[in-house]
Amino acid sequence: MAARINPSILSADFVNFQSEFSTIQNADLIHVDVMDNNFVPNLTFGLPMVSRMQQITPKPLDVHLMINEVDTWAVGYAEAGCFSVTFHAESSQNPVALAKRIRAAGARAGVAIKPNTSLDGILDELAEFDQLLVMTVEPGFGGQSLIESTLEKVSAARRRIESEQLDVWLQVDGGIDESNIQRVAEFGADTFVAGSAVFKADDRAKQIENLRNLANLGLSHRH
Repeated sequence: MAARINPSILSADFVNFQSEFSTIQNADLIHVDVMDNNFVPNLTFGLPMVSRMQQITPKPLDVHLMINEVDTWAVGYAEAGCFSVTFHAESSQNPVALAKRIRAAGARAGVAIKPNTSLDGILDELAEFDQLLVMTVEPGFGGQSLIESTLEKVSAARRRIESEQLDVWLQVDGGIDESNIQRVAEFGADTFVAGSAVFKADDRAKQIENLRNLANLGLSHRH
């Protein structure tokens, strides 16, 4: 199992995405946060903008939908060519059915949970998804500190993935940086969203490599 580093463009310069993307070409995927100012108290961009992003970068897009009307909109992102479409369990009427529709449209289907949402319902349906995103901060804004209590959910999800031998990526998002990524990997996360930790760096490609190496070290020393 090798770590994946997905820089979040929430910390990028929104007016210069093409040049910003060129600074993170050694990333595994580019993480795109779609926010509607309803599900979370922030507004970013919607389907037309993300479709255009997909056209200007050869990197696969890892889209994270933080929106209320996810059952209506999610499949459109898959149809636009996004590699992975993750939606929140809290905003879907039927997460398993939505995951099937996303997969049918050609994308990987991910399900996300907020820090205060229980894993219980999701764990029993984990095989229906390609990715589980455990939010390690309250979604909405970048630059927050990691919430320690969320790491127990990461550990529980990893145990279930291994016990059922599932091919499910385990992603964490929020407060991930060089000070904690190794430790978070030790809990079992293999896919890491890092926003300000990457975009604040003078040499972003070097920082991505640094984060990847630290995460792989953590994975090799897992609890």
